[in-house]
Amino acid sequence: MLTLEQAVTIQILHQQGQSIKAISRELGISRNTVRKYLRSQVTPKYQRTQSKVSILEPYKPYLIKRVNAADPEWIPAAVLYQEILQKGYTGKIRTLQ
Repeated sequence: MLTLEQAVTIQILHQQGQSIKAISRELGISRNTVRKYLRSQVTPKYQRTQSKVSILEPYKPYLIKRVNAADPEWIPAAVLYQEILQKGYTGKIRTLQ
């Protein structure tokens, strides 16, 4: 799938009289792709996907408080992982790291 900018560029170059072959060469895309976007006459619409809430979100205030309290010392992720496991965390340690 092309970016919105590329789709618009295809339309503009075609309106300027460039051939499909010339457009495909200039943009580095297939002639069939250029044809597809010229036939559609509708620029593609993209929507952002909803971002998921992290499984760590309920534990972030605790983790931040814990790390700040240990400053300047360093707390291993494994220790923090064990602590939030006791509080009901169901994720993996990799998410915490």
